[in-house]
Amino acid sequence: MDSQINQYLPVLMLLLVACGFSFGTLAASIVFGKIGRRTRTKDIPYECGMLPQGDGNARMSVKFYLVALLFVLFDIEVVFMYPWAVNFKEMIHNHQAALALGSMTSFLGILFIGYVYALKKRAFDWKS
Repeated sequence: MDSQINQYLPVLMLLLVACGFSFGTLAASIVFGKIGRRTRTKDIPYECGMLPQGDGNARMSVKFYLVALLFVLFDIEVVFMYPWAVNFKEMIHNHQAALALGSMTSFLGILFIGYVYALKKRAFDWKS
């Protein structure tokens, strides 16, 4: 029993040091944060020595997010195709080529239907 406690002692010490560092850093930031003075000049964002111009929170078009989601969709397609392509040679030797090819064809067919739908909805048109 005593040897098991000795095995976990370094882990417990690391946990105590990590917690002590975390709470110590938070306490130091509270104590020393009240000492420092904040001025208007210190609160403006620094952009390469130039004064910032315009609003920092510019609104993005919904088209941007739609294109980002479509990118993720087609990126996932590639993520699924790569392991399939690596294992396809093994599936040919196991006489499962028709099943493997059919499953990937149906997967690509569903994605192609989604691509055509996105084209018809003009999701890739940035100007509208």
